[in-house]
Amino acid sequence: MKVTFLIPAYQEAATIADVLDAIEALPLERQVIVIDDGSTDGTGDIAAERGAFVIRQENRGKGAALRAGIPHIEGDVTVIQDADMEYDPAEVPELIEPIVSGRADVVFGSRLSGGRPQRAYLFWHLVANRCLSLLTNVLYNTTISDMETGYKAFRSEILRALDLSENGFGIEPEITAKVCKQRLRIYELPISYYGRTYAEGKKITWRDGVKAVWVLLRVRFSG
Repeated sequence: MKVTFLIPAYQEAATIADVLDAIEALPLERQVIVIDDGSTDGTGDIAAERGAFVIRQENRGKGAALRAGIPHIEGDVTVIQDADMEYDPAEVPELIEPIVSGRADVVFGSRLSGGRPQRAYLFWHLVANRCLSLLTNVLYNTTISDMETGYKAFRSEILRALDLSENGFGIEPEITAKVCKQRLRIYELPISYYGRTYAEGKKITWRDGVKAVWVLLRVRFSG
């Protein structure tokens, strides 16, 4: 199967080359799409030099970047890959295996199910993530442990068919809510997580947690 990597990127010149080099080392037929979300540090240029298909747009957020990339998907399986090396591309073959073998429609890489290296930091982020995952499970009658994970893989036709509208980090709960609402076959696998501090470039804040609650409720109770 051909795997498409969708990589939204904003000001990630320090890490985008490492991400792309790690993807290049994978034994996969692949398509790499980098959506440069208004970077001013040369992120898009670095990606283009390494052979990625680069889409450039004004800074509008992760959700807008992903929506810009989805129409260009050519692969049978699509992986959302962050550009900051918090998630290790070496784990992608394992992540997509339930889809490749025909058992899953969507796979979430869980940072909270144990068994893989996890950077220890930011207690309140952990609390918020567990609360959001609990809310997801109550609203959608599921058992997801890490609804906010940035590592998600899809049968590509599933991702293309999602009616997505969020521009920022609200895209994560929107995707989660919409695949849960459709009762798709969702699997989870433990993944490593090399989280960054804000000083190192982390961008998500508590405001995104509040937005996530709203998005989960909106999707659940919309027509």
